[in-house]
Amino acid sequence: MASATSLESLTFDNVWSRFPQDFFSRVTPTPWRDTRLLDISPAGAARLGLEVDDIDRDRLTALMSGERLLDGMEPLAQKYTGHQFGTYNPALGDGRGLLLGEAMTPQGPIDLHLKGAGQTPYSRFGDGRAVLRSSIREYLAGEAMTGLKIPTTQALAVAINGEKVMRERVEPGATLLRLAESHVRFGHFEWLYQQQRVEDLERLMRHVIDRHRSDLAQEEAPLEALFQDVVTRTAELVARWQAYGFVHAVMNTDNMSILGLTLDYGPYAFMDRFVSDLTPNHTDASGRYAFDQQPGVALWNLTVLGQSLTPLIEVARLREILDSYEPTLQAAYAILMRGRLGLETEQEIDGELIDEWLDLLERSRADFHRSFRALSDRDVVGGLSLAEEVDSPALGAWLERYHQRLACEHRGETERLAAMRRVNPLYVLRTHLAQQVIEAAEEGDTRPLATFRELLSSPFNRRPGMEIWAEAPAASAPPVCLSCSS
Repeated sequence: MASATSLESLTFDNVWSRFPQDFFSRVTPTPWRDTRLLDISPAGAARLGLEVDDIDRDRLTALMSGERLLDGMEPLAQKYTGHQFGTYNPALGDGRGLLLGEAMTPQGPIDLHLKGAGQTPYSRFGDGRAVLRSSIREYLAGEAMTGLKIPTTQALAVAINGEKVMRERVEPGATLLRLAESHVRFGHFEWLYQQQRVEDLERLMRHVIDRHRSDLAQEEAPLEALFQDVVTRTAELVARWQAYGFVHAVMNTDNMSILGLTLDYGPYAFMDRFVSDLTPNHTDASGRYAFDQQPGVALWNLTVLGQSLTPLIEVARLREILDSYEPTLQAAYAILMRGRLGLETEQEIDGELIDEWLDLLERSRADFHRSFRALSDRDVVGGLSLAEEVDSPALGAWLERYHQRLACEHRGETERLAAMRRVNPLYVLRTHLAQQVIEAAEEGDTRPLATFRELLSSPFNRRPGMEIWAEAPAASAPPVCLSCSS
């Protein structure tokens, strides 16, 4: 397939519009006044086979304002259900976003999804709008996760419009043009299972295989192979979340991607000081979706998905596949954490060493990311000092065990430290930095947004003069506390 040369040259094959009519509702985006483009992601453009310079900003603005679609688009709101905080909700669906079309690219199909597109039949008394604050946070999250090599949806662009939206306060409205291989969620399968629509359940599974996992079609039992693929990818995704201190904060089943992507960024947070039970969502009073609960919640969600597939796959086989989740997650997590500590080989002591390191960070209230980076920079480089980051008498004893473990490695110190700096980020999407970007954008200054986006897309490489973007929040700063409108 030839690469597109502009937005207008994108071609669409909108498979979802050919599903049964109750899979979706056809909705035209609501036009918003005075829409202004804030930033375009080079990485997002590349996913469509484009360069930023290829994109007509006026045409993109018209698309994101809801005023003018691209030829071949068929906008629709998808129907699904899901478990929200453990309770099944049958009334879910795209309430403020529309699947505009499924673009065909050399890398495969990419959904173009406009968030903040207006009300749909699934808005549930909502206004169908998005605010600038949440839109910038999701835009930056896609860049940060891509930079960290964590599977994710991503945005092509973010825009502000001239109409105000009421949330906790009156704030600017915005739209986000999100890109994803697919927006199929666990909740799509729950909906069909609850409706006892076995034929449509199988149709949806085979759609995912044909469209996104064609290699599984050659398996002896393709449907089982797809469920195994979902379990494996979800385990590996959560392992990366845990290794990089990311808290999704709203792991409802309708926010879980069938392709193992990080989906639907709300009150998420990356760690500052390491707190194992960090819960940044102030509405999650029980801590159901706390950082240390994420691995277990993901398994619970997969179990719900497995139940939805019982009309098609034997229960014993579903249980066998689910049993692979824990060892897959543990193996993936161990590899990632060994890499962050500069350990190339595998030794029996590694799990204990990793746990002791994290316990040390938590007890000393150390900054999660700066501590790893200081360990990578060996004492002091560019203002990072391990002794200052981890202010604890126990640090010396841990370092002694760590250096004994390093004696088992074959790489030299220079090579090892360079490898560690390639996996321990210097620039992290911290909540207080995102807030600074948001406040600047509200005042009309988009330069911080572009700068932070660029740093997050390449988070491991030190950039002269960018020290402010590697700063942790002040020690006196209150804990992160966000709402679902974030």
